[in-house]
Amino acid sequence: MSLVARLTAALALAAPPGLSSGDLDDDIGDTREAAVLIAVTDRPHPGVLFIVRPEEMRMHPGQVAFPGGKVDDDDRDPAHTALREAWEELGIEPASVALCGLADAYRTITNYRVTPVVGVVPPDLSLRPDPAEVADWFEAPLDYILDPANHDQRVAQINGRAGGYIQINWQGRRIWGATAAMLVNLSRRLHEA
Repeated sequence: MSLVARLTAALALAAPPGLSSGDLDDDIGDTREAAVLIAVTDRPHPGVLFIVRPEEMRMHPGQVAFPGGKVDDDDRDPAHTALREAWEELGIEPASVALCGLADAYRTITNYRVTPVVGVVPPDLSLRPDPAEVADWFEAPLDYILDPANHDQRVAQINGRAGGYIQINWQGRRIWGATAAMLVNLSRRLHEA
């Protein structure tokens, strides 16, 4: 089965138990909509593309993330938002992405409801990061980041309360928070499929 077919099939299934939704069940006021692209590279050993936010950014400075951002008024759907943002941030042509489907929404502590859009991209894209939004980018192996053995459970004080989060370390890169939670959810889906 091709990578696109495997991902598409996993995303079409009902959500398995134990998925993290962040604060989706909490009533914390107006939620803003956002979408990210989980760009999986079509290689014999697929990877996932990540960006590193510049230290000067107001929101999430220096953090590892997926390309993505808030939904604009003229965005048709989460896929449109994710593809537009991936184009703006990394220069990924929307036509080069084979969309597989939507993963499970996650609400962040900053009150964004983030919809992950999963797509497969060619293995050696010529990326053009926008320095205003991307300090660096990297590709981490899909098998590694989806392996539960690499999902380190942590506890921290978040907004005055103890909260758990996942951290994935890969070659000195710290993938954590909502980005890691969305990967854990995708991992659980793929293991159920």
